[in-house]
This record gives sequence, structure tokens and C-alpha cells, in this order.
Amino acid sequence: MSGPVLILGAASGMARAVARSFAEAGHAIQLAARNVARLEDDAADLRTRFGTEVSLLEFDALALDSHKAFVDNLPTLPEVAICAVGAMGEQPQSEADPQAAAQVIRANFEGPASVLAHLANAMEARGAGTLVGISSVAGDRGRASNYVYGSAKAGFTAFLSGLRNRLAKKGVHVVTVLPGFVKTAMLDGIDTPGPLTAEPAEVGTAILKAVEKKKNVIYTRPIWRVVMAVIRNIPEPVFKKTSL
Repeated sequence: MSGPVLILGAASGMARAVARSFAEAGHAIQLAARNVARLEDDAADLRTRFGTEVSLLEFDALALDSHKAFVDNLPTLPEVAICAVGAMGEQPQSEADPQAAAQVIRANFEGPASVLAHLANAMEARGAGTLVGISSVAGDRGRASNYVYGSAKAGFTAFLSGLRNRLAKKGVHVVTVLPGFVKTAMLDGIDTPGPLTAEPAEVGTAILKAVEKKKNVIYTRPIWRVVMAVIRNIPEPVFKKTSL
């Protein structure tokens, strides 16, 4: 069996799909989330379906003071750590309430960056490992419809880029994942274009391949690379007139 894979924020639909992909590939799985008792059924399914070892770990992405102890007390430092922590929030609420905006920023940037920083130090000391951060295409350019969430993801994307550069000669690889639209609870009630919308299983498979091939930055569906290149290059006077 391959080395363990730690999945942070393991309660989301996307994270569950990632866990299945790595379990099927023969990895032991560490599922980390708040109130991990709710992941018992997921753990049992992975054990039954793939015959893999699964452990459940209590983890709060927003409790930054606990992150070092969390990493230090892991039963085994993972071969791969995947951060699927995030929360879109509601843009109108974030605009009206700075505290709500701060929570979105903490959930999508500050918390994920903090725990990955501790994992990076541990993997660097070991001289091996892979870190995966699930960011978002929303961070490629600020848009009126979700700029609080997007700005947090932009910060996380930049953090992952810098971390990858820092660790490039230390035996530790960093993968940035930009999924685009994914059919999960986060998109409930939102109508998205079919060609741009992936199934959670696609994300799981894409991340597994990216880790195996040591990719740097991946879009789950390649069309997103073109879409975001166009959006990034719209002149600002024109962009201000759009409803993106």
C-alpha cells in the first residue's frame, strides 16, 4: 500500500471524491475535518470498497493556534496532503458585514495557508512530500459577483505559487488546483454551463494524476484555461461594464 494521504476539509463532496480516487490507487487515507464523527460512514465505505486503512482526525481550519499541534501529532506524516478547505459565503452578506467577509477570507486563505505552512515545514525537514491546495478560478480576476471569495482564493493561489518555488529544491512538490464549476452542494441553486461544470469524480481523478505527474497548476477541465485567459485580458474599462 502506498503512503498515506491526508485530506483536510474532508466533509465536502469534492473532498470525498478525492479520497475515493486515492484510496482506489492504494493509499491509506487520513480524513480531517470538524466533527469527524459525521465521516464514519465515509470511512467505512472506503475500507469496504477499497480495503484501505482510514483514520479520522479532528481539525478546525479556523483555529490557527491548533495547526502546529495538529501536524506534530499526526499518526504518520502523510506522503500527500490535500487542502480542500473553503467556503464561498454570500457576496451580498460579505459586502454588508465586514465580519462575514473576514470569515470568508479566513476559510479560503488564512486557514488553508496556515496548516499547509506547518505541513510544508514538516515535509521539508523530511525531504519529501506533496502538498495540494484546491484554490479557484475565481482568484484569477476580481469580479463584482464574488470578489470577497475571489480575493481570498487569489491570495491562496499566490501563496501556493510561492510555496512551490520555495520548496522546489527541497524534495517537496506543490500542486495548485483550479477546479472551475463542480457539481457539489456549493453550487446548489446555481445554473452553470455544462461544458464548464465537472463532476466531483473528475476532480479526484485530475488531482491524483497531477500528484503522480508532478504537475504545478491544473484546471480540472482544460477549457477553463482559455476562459480565464480571456477574462484576465479584458481591458478594465470594458470589464467594469460587464456583469461577471
